Amino acid sequence: MGLSIDPYVAITAFLVAILVVPVSCQRPQVVNLGAVFTFDSIIGRAAKVALEAAVSDVNADRSVLKETELRLFMKDSSCNVFHGSFGAFKVLEKEVVAMIGPLSSSIAHTLSDIAKGLKFPLVSFAATDPTLSALQFPFFLRTTPDDALQMSALVDLINFHGWKEVISVYSDDELGRNGVFALDDELYKKRSRISHKVPLSVHSDEGSVTDALKKSKSLGPRVYVLHFGPDPLLRIFRIAQKLQMMTHEYVWLATDWLSVTLDSSLSDKGTLRRLEGVVGLRQHIPESVKMQQFRHKLKSNRSMNAYALHAYDTVWMIAYGIEKMLNEGINITFSYSEELIHAQGTKLHLERVKIFNSGKVLLEKLLQVNFTGIAGQVQFGSGRNVIGCDYEIINVDKTGVNTIGFWSKNGGLSVVPPDSRHRHKKTGFVSDEKLGNITWPGGGREKPRGWVIADSASPLKIVVPTRVSFVEFVTEENNSSHQIKGLCIDIFKEALKIVPYSVPYIFESFGDGHSSPNYNHIIQMVADGVYDAAVGDFAIVPTRSKLVDFSQPYASTGLVVVIPTNDDNATWIFLRPFTIGLWCVVLASFLIIAVVIWILEHRINEDFRGPPRKQLVTMILFSFSTLFKRNQEDTISNLARLVMIVWLFLLMVLTASYTANLTSILTVLQLPSAITGIDSLRESEVPIGYQAGTFTLEYLTYSLGMARSRLVPLDSTEEYERALKLGPTTLGGVAAIVDELPYIELFLAERTGFKIVGEPFMHRGWGFAFKRDSPLAVDMSTAILKLSETRKLQEIRMKWLCKKTCAEKSDGNPEPNQLHLKSFKGLYLVCIAISVSAFLVFVFRMIRQFVRYRRMERTSSMPLASWSSSPTMRLRELVFGFVEFVDEKEEAIKRMFRRSDDSNNPSHVVEVQADPEVRQN
Repeated sequence: MGLSIDPYVAITAFLVAILVVPVSCQRPQVVNLGAVFTFDSIIGRAAKVALEAAVSDVNADRSVLKETELRLFMKDSSCNVFHGSFGAFKVLEKEVVAMIGPLSSSIAHTLSDIAKGLKFPLVSFAATDPTLSALQFPFFLRTTPDDALQMSALVDLINFHGWKEVISVYSDDELGRNGVFALDDELYKKRSRISHKVPLSVHSDEGSVTDALKKSKSLGPRVYVLHFGPDPLLRIFRIAQKLQMMTHEYVWLATDWLSVTLDSSLSDKGTLRRLEGVVGLRQHIPESVKMQQFRHKLKSNRSMNAYALHAYDTVWMIAYGIEKMLNEGINITFSYSEELIHAQGTKLHLERVKIFNSGKVLLEKLLQVNFTGIAGQVQFGSGRNVIGCDYEIINVDKTGVNTIGFWSKNGGLSVVPPDSRHRHKKTGFVSDEKLGNITWPGGGREKPRGWVIADSASPLKIVVPTRVSFVEFVTEENNSSHQIKGLCIDIFKEALKIVPYSVPYIFESFGDGHSSPNYNHIIQMVADGVYDAAVGDFAIVPTRSKLVDFSQPYASTGLVVVIPTNDDNATWIFLRPFTIGLWCVVLASFLIIAVVIWILEHRINEDFRGPPRKQLVTMILFSFSTLFKRNQEDTISNLARLVMIVWLFLLMVLTASYTANLTSILTVLQLPSAITGIDSLRESEVPIGYQAGTFTLEYLTYSLGMARSRLVPLDSTEEYERALKLGPTTLGGVAAIVDELPYIELFLAERTGFKIVGEPFMHRGWGFAFKRDSPLAVDMSTAILKLSETRKLQEIRMKWLCKKTCAEKSDGNPEPNQLHLKSFKGLYLVCIAISVSAFLVFVFRMIRQFVRYRRMERTSSMPLASWSSSPTMRLRELVFGFVEFVDEKEEAIKRMFRRSDDSNNPSHVVEVQADPEVRQN
């Protein structure tokens, strides 16, 4: 009996078999790849050979795609976005599963958008723009490191040599601009910066390049970072050599474009001489068997470079990705894109383009690939970039291109290759040497400073505060010269002499001349770029250090507390109640009173007569004894008694005032001060003085929490003295002053009666302020240290702060609470008036008596021959006669006048003249 099968069952079984049997089991005979890049370029010529060799090697190795043949369709982009886009669509017509290229970052941006829209992988081996790793381009992969990595290597090299500012010269396209942005970011991490950018058009002529370099030459930085595409003519160095910019002052750092250019062409001696001293980067390709085989295979082609090797590995990477996809049973199929069908009216005939249906799957498989190629490990990390690339540091000299070191992301700079460094770590032998010897431009081995002030540059604008107090430190003279001088200025000029290059500068004073300027405002202007530096007595405090860079301190400072003293000069304290001027007047008063009383009493008082020596002693003792007791000599004359009354009243006032003032001074001496330092001052509520414009106010209020109402700003040493003398209980007075030690030392050297209490606090230093990251700050710090070693700083300090003997005190300033002459001016005027009046009355009486006496002599019997006929002699005889007359006793003269009145006989006169009583004494 035959087996019968229901036809419906047979049809059903057939359909199930069709659905269950996977289509992927059928491997395609051919898989197409596309490539779009610039054929006629340094990288393109080598890459074209490498790609063809890679396709050949993949097809020869049956372990990868087995029986499937890999075919490559290449189109020339001619370094043009339009041609690149056109070539991409031409390649897509060949039903490619992925596209390789381009070289240009500008073209890569456009093709990445196309790849995103049509969903096929775009793998570049030379487009290094860091922004291509953005999420905006999800189908873009890169088998070469992006520029951010080599910029990190360059910044480590810059930081290793201590340079803080660079000038970037770059191509004005996506490659150059975005690469320099990455450089700027890396420099910022090291507190360095790009001070000037020089963008150059890709098609710029020699004249525009010359003008751009000339402009940069006038700036201070001398470290140039070059970032272009490979340039076979190396014209940037030819132009720099013409401009004399390849000398020992300059530093030329190049990204890997220079090594690619040099590795892809034969360099003659002229080229090497032109490039002498240039330092660059080269991708480090570790030695391997695959690398040796590749070199042997292409030994006739000497233009191979790192990017060509990456191109070779790119083909293998795509082949591994396709193999992974095929092994998972995924068919390679294509279909027409609806978007391209709608664009059928264009001349590109985009409706003919078939798109790979599994592009997203292939992208995932490519990202999972991990193998060792001839250029190194091929494995993708974040941003769809290959990881694990290292760099060689190369240096060009007259003999050739030398490798002076290596750089890796994790290990930094070293003379040991990164692949050997891991082996050395295992053995415990690791070299600390970072780089080998470098030949710099000009052929020297000494590291360039990297920054100068060019002769054509504008001189440094240095702001100087115009102080109105403590002018010994810095100020501007108020005369026609307007010369700026002081201790700070002298130190700055001496330090500049040590700096190993010329620094043209101009000083610009800042301040109104009536009060010292605010120092925080000056520092802010330096930070804002209004001035290049600030020279003066600027304290280095944290708030200012955040804005500017300070030099090494040239003076150590600290805040101190100053109060009035009560124990200095105690040996001569009895002299302190009166000023020196008043003491001199008092002494002169005693002598004058002695003379006046002697004149008034001499004719009538026996105590004031006698030999000259006795009379001198008597009148001096009489005058000074009025201070202590009743005089032994009595005054007889009414005029003398009147003078004595006024004098004794004046003396009583002087004595009482002296006693009261001396008692006050002695009492103050016994009172201990309640202020012993900043802690006791902080706990009290007394007013405190500070120097206006300095950081002291900020410290006292914000750091110590003192109320601003307690703080009294003071502008000069005169105000310091006046406020301390007034004391805390008087308006405008203070109990203490808080200021920096150098100011107080100068204040105490000129004035007495004040002292420092407690220990200095808030230790700081004075330094010169420069703009952020200014190399001059470092050089000035070195110069200041050298000055301190040679004791030059001490000499300058002695010149300005010890012009007089430091211990010498000023005599022109009276002690506090001293009495002045003006305090007794009224009493002295009364005493002088009475004394002068009494003297004039006495003289008038003497003249009357002398005239009467002369008449008596003319009527006497004295011979006329005794009188001289010469007028001069007669005047002389008259004066001597008047003096002799005044010296006579008043009683004898009156008796003589009485006798003359009793008788008109001349003989009586003779008898009177012969009387012994008249001539006595």
